Amino acid sequence: MAGEALARLAEERVDHRFKGLPPDADGLTVGELAAERRNLFTGGFTTPVLALSAEHLEHNLRLMARYTTRHGLAFAPHGKTSMAPQLFQRQVERGAWGITLAVPHQVRVARAFGVGRVFLANELVDPVALRWIAAELAADPDFRFVCYVDSVRGVEQMAAALDGAARPVDVVVELAAGDGARTGVRTEAECAAVADAVAATPSLRLVGVAGYEGEVPRADPERVRAWLRRLVALAADFDRAGRFEDLDEIVVSAGGSAWFDAVADVFAEVPDLSAPVLKLLRSGAYVSHDDGHYRELTPFARVPEEGALEPAFRLWAQVVSRPSAEQAFANAGKRDAAYDLDLPVAQVVRRDKVVRPAAGIEVTALSDQHAWLRTAPEAELEVGDWLGLGLSHPCTSFDKWQLIPVAEADGTVVEYIRTFF
Repeated sequence: MAGEALARLAEERVDHRFKGLPPDADGLTVGELAAERRNLFTGGFTTPVLALSAEHLEHNLRLMARYTTRHGLAFAPHGKTSMAPQLFQRQVERGAWGITLAVPHQVRVARAFGVGRVFLANELVDPVALRWIAAELAADPDFRFVCYVDSVRGVEQMAAALDGAARPVDVVVELAAGDGARTGVRTEAECAAVADAVAATPSLRLVGVAGYEGEVPRADPERVRAWLRRLVALAADFDRAGRFEDLDEIVVSAGGSAWFDAVADVFAEVPDLSAPVLKLLRSGAYVSHDDGHYRELTPFARVPEEGALEPAFRLWAQVVSRPSAEQAFANAGKRDAAYDLDLPVAQVVRRDKVVRPAAGIEVTALSDQHAWLRTAPEAELEVGDWLGLGLSHPCTSFDKWQLIPVAEADGTVVEYIRTFF
């Protein structure tokens, strides 16, 4: 089923829905266009156009697969980053346990493309979505689904929606990262109360504990590791209390893209419990990495001997106005580029097949469809130049593009990644 669904993506027709693609490709299938191996710069693509580096994408996939294997971690990369089933498939092929997601729609996308294991990093109380999950579990005995619970009220609502379900829904108690953090149960005593509520509900099965260390207030290595040790201790306490009886494995899960080194260190300390422990890491932004937020936060900067991620995105825009020596405008804006954490970074200028560093060029603001550029005296920039921009925050880069060219270093486009947001 997964292979058939992915194959159908290549049968989709190219048309006006997909930004940046060559107008003369209208009517071709995506597969036919990919087979032409057009060049991103000379093959008719229009600006703005977002491209992924084929080499950097592959490097990042392989690096995290090696990292998680080396540290004895199961891996369920967060699919909300890309919402790209083709990338989900590559992640699973490289050893991922499954895919993490955040909301029911994302689970539907994953299931439509055959993802067999889903970790929902959220409490799910929507009765319609819960009944759909129950139907998926009933129809497919191999489907594994795990989600958060973080309140007795939530457990009660889940129980009401799932009454009579053929298979119980597996849940993990979410431990909050601290007072004032995002979701999750604030105290260990409240965690026990939620676990008791689950135990009283035949339609739910408690399989572990989880949380997100990225929400630790004033996060630093010491605070993050202290919270992760609380999470591990909670699992051990639950196990001693007999809450995990009859399980084949106990789930302990954490891990965003900023502190997975701390997760690896602390999860290595997980004691022997009554069943094997699935130490589940959920980092997602690594797949494309970036040139801003995660470049600064990545744990690989703290442990360079483990390797380094490579930014895979580049947004190509074109200079459309040069009103003064100090100012220029390019034709990419908020509709095209992530801007929630950092503005794009001018990296290179391309003119007449020559590429040079974007010296003296700074993006100072974005309008809906324009990038505001400040140009220093040394900046060589003319109307018509292509400007290569580095982006920050992968999650709000992928979501602006439905079909993304994947280009090799010489500009040859070898495939197209379809997203579903």
